[in-house]
Amino acid sequence: MKGSRILMALAAPVSAFVFSILISSVVLITVGTNPLEAWSEMLSFGIRLETLIETSNRATPLYLAGIAVAIGFRMNLFNIGVEGQYTIAALLAASAGAAVSLPAPMHVLLIMVVAIAVGSMFSGVAGYLKVTRGVHEVISTIMLNAIALSMVGYLMRTWLADPDDTTLNLKTREIAESGRFPNLNDFLQTFTRDIKGGRELDGFLIIAVIVGVVFHLYLTRTRSGYDLRITGLNPFAAEASGVDPKATVVKAMLLSGAVAGLIGMPEILGQDFKYDLSFTKGLGFAGIAVALIGRNHPAGIAIGALFFGWLDSAAPILDVRGDAPREIVSILQGVVVLSAVVAYEVVSRIRRTLEARDTASATVEPAAAIKETAETGQ
Repeated sequence: MKGSRILMALAAPVSAFVFSILISSVVLITVGTNPLEAWSEMLSFGIRLETLIETSNRATPLYLAGIAVAIGFRMNLFNIGVEGQYTIAALLAASAGAAVSLPAPMHVLLIMVVAIAVGSMFSGVAGYLKVTRGVHEVISTIMLNAIALSMVGYLMRTWLADPDDTTLNLKTREIAESGRFPNLNDFLQTFTRDIKGGRELDGFLIIAVIVGVVFHLYLTRTRSGYDLRITGLNPFAAEASGVDPKATVVKAMLLSGAVAGLIGMPEILGQDFKYDLSFTKGLGFAGIAVALIGRNHPAGIAIGALFFGWLDSAAPILDVRGDAPREIVSILQGVVVLSAVVAYEVVSRIRRTLEARDTASATVEPAAAIKETAETGQ
């Protein structure tokens, strides 16, 4: 029985991986690329130390985005507003960080607190509208996305732009040295060779790992996390057991927005040290895909984020060598998500069928034994 459960747990990700490789190979053939050569090139380029560092740097914000979305998913809430939440949070956090001068730990902490507060506030508005006015979170978060992005445009053209900048690329003032997150190159190079090409392993990776661990412990080791999970599974049963579903909805949205606020911090604290028009967009929507692949579990989300980060880092070599256009990365990522969704649904249906069969078998056998005993007694 235990072996069967393990087999079923492995069936979905393994079948999703195989299916995605097959479909991706068909796509590569369609664009005139030999899939075996393409996978070989990606693998050889993708295992280089510098590429792996780039993979980690790209995966870090994707992982935070996946966790932010997963918090809502565990509550059966669809926080589609992560995109706006992390964008406005990054702008205001970068502006706050550039406006003050503090000792290094406190400076970094202030920037992170501002980002968390702004993201939580924007997400909390959607939670409040849901429990007080019955506004579905998908509608409210989409509208809040538009509000947040419009606010970013307005603030960048007026109050928060660097007045000393003479270029057309609007940006905030640069954060001082005390407000920058250190990289992990020195630590990494004690175990590997010297890192080439000016690559830096983002130190915010540590914060992302801590967020994932805290999320897991919160869901599995705290009463509040249990209330969140049980309300997502069955709000009526949760309410009957004394859980306030409305308060839990607001709590889940606040937590989701708080994590969303951290998504832009690797770029603000460890790479650019400011917010400008080239700030990375689309991570909020990518987080939805990562959360779906990871089945809302921190470990699964980490695998999904690393895989997406690896594709972003390794697949462009196909474009450089003329084997496939750069857009093939987006196609491959979409295929992976589709494969994961299909595989998990198929395996879930098989599991339910097997469980129903086992339940029926376990019910029939005692009933037959009782009937036989009764007949023998007569």
